[in-house]
Amino acid sequence: MIKELKENYGFLFEDELLNDINNVGTFKEVPEGFTLINLGDYIKSMPLLVSGAIKILREDEKGDELLLYFIERGDTCAMTLSCCMGQKKSEIIAIAETTTKLIMIPVEKMSEWMCKYKSWQNFILQSYHDRMTELLEAIDSIAFLKMNDRVFKYLKDKAMVNHNDVITVTHQDIAFDLHSSRVVISRLLKTLENEGKIELHRNSIKILDL
Repeated sequence: MIKELKENYGFLFEDELLNDINNVGTFKEVPEGFTLINLGDYIKSMPLLVSGAIKILREDEKGDELLLYFIERGDTCAMTLSCCMGQKKSEIIAIAETTTKLIMIPVEKMSEWMCKYKSWQNFILQSYHDRMTELLEAIDSIAFLKMNDRVFKYLKDKAMVNHNDVITVTHQDIAFDLHSSRVVISRLLKTLENEGKIELHRNSIKILDL
């Protein structure tokens, strides 16, 4: 595990902290679609991503979901941090967007390392800042973008975290993530294809205008 830590976090953390993470962390690999955190879970550890991507969603009373943001290699999740520090139940859902490798850090190490390591403190504060920026982008997208622009932004973001301009996704999957209906999404995707921005295939979409 120390090799993965140095490759992904060596530029952020000093050797002593990397060794501490290696000693107390638990390596985990999960497949695409695996639910890492569900609503109401008590979070006992926070993730450091080594590879892959995780999507963070909210859910309303009816069970409808809304995508908030993605986290990738070298990231952690601010909402996970918040629940860890406050020992509160999770208010988000975290699902592996791709096959993902991560290191789980016990919650009790959070505050200890904030005092002990300046690099860890900087990492946590920067993570809060980055996730807050992404949340504001999600709010702006809902409030100010037309639905076809929201769909196209979603497709580009998904292509970016998958590192592939061809993404495997159904119209229903997109509808779930954007809190819309499959009929609306199908119509908007056809419009985007007619505009030359995407190519539609069976259960996959190629992004032409990244």
